[in-house]
Amino acid sequence: MKPIFTVEFSARAAGVEFKEESVSLHGPEELFAFVAPGGGCEAIPNEVNEIQMVFLPPAHRNLQNPIADVHATLELGRVFFNGPLAVITQTMEQMLDKAGRGELSRPFLAVIGMPRAERG
Repeated sequence: MKPIFTVEFSARAAGVEFKEESVSLHGPEELFAFVAPGGGCEAIPNEVNEIQMVFLPPAHRNLQNPIADVHATLELGRVFFNGPLAVITQTMEQMLDKAGRGELSRPFLAVIGMPRAERG
């Protein structure tokens, strides 16, 4: 199965930027497992100053609604979501729902910029 997006981590120390190897994810389930309590994002070192989530273009273009495939970037704290507008929008709707149900880990909430006072 081909990945649908990649996650790239970068850190900056003494003015030098380091890029970590990309992690390929094959579906939204893998993304939400990664950002859930106990998921892989809890092991991200504090030195990481930016996370790029790059959604790959769909296998088939949306001919009925071309704006769905327009490339967009959404920044939440230190996380940048890049890719087709429709995919980013759908992912953010799911993320809002999961955040409301307490299904996102505290470290992930911290990197997307949720103020400490609001974290349960």
